[in-house]
Amino acid sequence: MTTPAPLLSARDLHVTFPGRHGAAPARAVDGVELDIGAGEIVALVGESGCGKTTLARSLLGLVEPSSGSVRFDGKPLEYSSRALKAYRRRVQLVLQDPSGSLNPRHTVYEAVAEGLRIHGHPGDERAAVAEALSRAGLRPPERFFLRYPHELSGGQRQRVVIAGALVLQPELIVADEPVASLDASVRGEILALLLRLRTELGLSALVVTHDLGLAWNVADRVAVMYLGRIVETGTVEQVLTAPRHPYTQALLSVLPEAPGAPVVLTGEPPDPSRIPSGCRFHARCQILAGGEAERAGVADACRTRDLDILAGTDETQVACHWAHARVTT
Repeated sequence: MTTPAPLLSARDLHVTFPGRHGAAPARAVDGVELDIGAGEIVALVGESGCGKTTLARSLLGLVEPSSGSVRFDGKPLEYSSRALKAYRRRVQLVLQDPSGSLNPRHTVYEAVAEGLRIHGHPGDERAAVAEALSRAGLRPPERFFLRYPHELSGGQRQRVVIAGALVLQPELIVADEPVASLDASVRGEILALLLRLRTELGLSALVVTHDLGLAWNVADRVAVMYLGRIVETGTVEQVLTAPRHPYTQALLSVLPEAPGAPVVLTGEPPDPSRIPSGCRFHARCQILAGGEAERAGVADACRTRDLDILAGTDETQVACHWAHARVTT
């Protein structure tokens, strides 16, 4: 049996920003391969500054890559205004702060209908807005038409943002920290909504988050990003129950239910304009610092030898000399 082609794929993607005041360019995305299948939810996980939002913006066509390619439904993404407008009808963005996403002077109806008006929706606008609000869990939808954002709770505002994405009937949504600004009691409702939309509509999603607990609850697959690259990827069960990369292990160790003492990483993620030689995590790696990499005979490789870019497929992969050494011994 042949594996169906991914709905969205990135191949050897690089996004570089010019350095300030003569500094070296910042390699925000530094060689990424990522696939998202139809009806699949993929979580992109990492600390702030690791490049995950830049990667998401590049997949949306908001940032043109310096090199590499993005393909959607088997076709390369084009960057003309007309092509991007058609693309964004099929791929929609949901931002983390619903208060910042919604114009305080626009009613809920106007906020949800905006996409229809931009794209020239030929059908019944009122019916389309009502259906989107209903699917987002705001029922009866007519009760929300004339409300303004300040009259809604945080969870209701996020549902309006989701309805504004759903109204165009996209095939994929990119949700950037979709519950980060919400109370804990509301987060579960929004995550359950994303899962329900996948079941009811066959919707695919890329969920960008720093929260591995969120990834566990909502994703089929997880891709862990560090300093512009995916360093570990696989099914959510494989990666989060048996993490192989020391960075993934450190991220998981601080969850409340994690066994043992949390791993405290020293320092901040390195500057993307000064990516270190060897494994890009080695300066903060608890395995290297604790002598385990030395005992495995890979300490020099950790400091000097770069690792291959991980493939975008759904197999479990890790970019770590120590993890590879453990498999071969």
